[in-house]
Order: sequence, then structure tokens, then C-alpha cells
Amino acid sequence: MEVVEGIAHIETVAAFVSRLNAIGTEYETTVQAFDARYVVDRAHLRRALSLADRAIEREENIARQRSVETLLYAAGRRQIDQALEIGVGTGATPTVVLIDGGEEHAAANAVYELLDPESTLGNYDESRVRSYFDITDRELAATDVGIPELVRERTVLLTVEK
Repeated sequence: MEVVEGIAHIETVAAFVSRLNAIGTEYETTVQAFDARYVVDRAHLRRALSLADRAIEREENIARQRSVETLLYAAGRRQIDQALEIGVGTGATPTVVLIDGGEEHAAANAVYELLDPESTLGNYDESRVRSYFDITDRELAATDVGIPELVRERTVLLTVEK
């Protein structure tokens, strides 16, 4: 798994996603973009990818595409329209792009061309993450772990809730 990070200047989400899909097809790899403000760390994406692969292997996947299944697990949501909130939007968006399988390095280079270089992974928006993943003050006070661990827990809960 490779991760490309930066700022995407997106006029239309459909055109940006279409370009990512073309890169995925050309290099026979999975390419999925996320709004970096929702991605707590690399382990968040790694866990989502692993759970998506397991669901596909067991034929328990919700989405037809591996990239979308990964998005669902990263979001901890069964509904694609709800999971899309952690995807990219229009305008200047801090972005993290997951690339896995096939010619990862070549695909990563192609994705780099679409972004202004900037470190975005791990620079999540705490209030946005807590709101989206429903992490309360009470929950944080009751545990020894931090927000990243609680978010990764939410990705696993999607499997349980199926």
C-alpha cells in the first residue's frame, strides 16, 4: 500500500474521481482518495483496506469496487452516500490517496501530478473526526486510548454490524 498526500484543487468531484479511476485502470491498482481531515493515520487506511479485502474474499462485500469497499470501512459506514463524506470535495481539499496492488509506484507518481505537495496524513481535524465517528467526551474519558484508536475500532465495528 502506498499513500500519496497533498492538496487537490477539485473543480468537479466526478472529473477528479474519473482521473483516479483511469490511473487505477492503467496501472491495475486500487486508487481511493480521502479528505485528509477525516483520516487519522496510515493505520486507519491499512485497517480499512485489510477489512475490505477480507469482505471481498468472503463474498460479504457491500460495494462492487474494492476502492469503494475500502472507503466504506474507512468511514465505518454501510451506506455509500454516508461514506462519501470522508471522500474529497470541490475546492482546495487536503487529500490522502490510497494506492494498492498492481504498479503502485507508477500509479503513485501519476497521482502526485494531480496534487500540490503537502503533508496531510495525520493532520486530521479533531472536531470533524469526533463528530463524524461519534466520539464523545465521555467515551474519551472512559478509555486509555486516543482518537486514532477509537476511529480504527469503528472500522472493525462495520464488520460486526453486518
